[in-house]
Amino acid sequence: MTTRFTTLFAFLVASLAAGVSSATEVGDAVNGAKVFQQCKACHQVGKGAKDRVGPQLNGVFGRRAGIIEGFRYSKSMDRMGSDGLTWTAETLDAYIENPKALVSKTRMNFKGIKDAADRRDLLAYLRQFSDNPANFPEAEPTATATDHEIDPAILALQGDPEYGEYLAGDCTTCHQRDGEDAGIPSITNWPVEDFVVAMHAYKRKLRPHPVMQMMAGRLSDEEIAALAAYFEALE
Repeated sequence: MTTRFTTLFAFLVASLAAGVSSATEVGDAVNGAKVFQQCKACHQVGKGAKDRVGPQLNGVFGRRAGIIEGFRYSKSMDRMGSDGLTWTAETLDAYIENPKALVSKTRMNFKGIKDAADRRDLLAYLRQFSDNPANFPEAEPTATATDHEIDPAILALQGDPEYGEYLAGDCTTCHQRDGEDAGIPSITNWPVEDFVVAMHAYKRKLRPHPVMQMMAGRLSDEEIAALAAYFEALE
C-alpha cells in the first residue's frame, strides 16, 4: 500500500511539474534576438536604448501603454493607455501578431508576426530588458504565445446593414454617426474586418475598456458582422 501511495504521489508531482513547465514556457531568447531584427528599424532595446520611430522597449513588461514621457503616441494608443491597456505577455503577443487588431489606428505600420513560436521567442528576448521580476509573468499560462487570429469563418460572415442599423442605437449613444471625433474615436467608415477584429478583442478582454467589453460580450458573431456592415457603409 505504501509503495502504491509513493508511486502515485511521485506521478502527481511529476504531472504538476510538467504543467508548470508548460505554463511558464517563454521561448528561446536567442532566436528572439533574430526575430527582433524585424523591429529594429523602429525600436531599440537594451543599454542606451532611445526612442526612435517607436518607443524604446526597456521595461516594457508591466508598463502601461502610451506613458513614455516625451514620445508622441497616436491618439488611439493614448486612449488605450487611458483605458488601462498594460503590456503583458498576452497583450504584447496579440499586438505583435496584428497591431491594428489591438490598437486600430496605431501608427505602428507593421503587418505583424503570424508565427506563434517566433512571437514567443521575441517575448523571451524582450523580457531580458525588464528589470523588475514582477514584470515577468512567468507563472501565467499567457506567457506562452497563443494564436489570436479570428476564425476565418467569422470574418467571412456577410452582415446585414439594415439589421446593423437596428442594433446601432447603443453604439451611437457615444460614437457619432457623422464620423466626428468628440473625445471618442469614430467608427464610421471603419473597414469591416477591422471592426470585427476589434470587437472580438473586446470580447476576449484584450482591449481593456470595461464598457466595451460588456457591450461586445453581449453580441453574437452575426450581430457584430451586421454592425460592421452598417458602419462601413454609413455616409
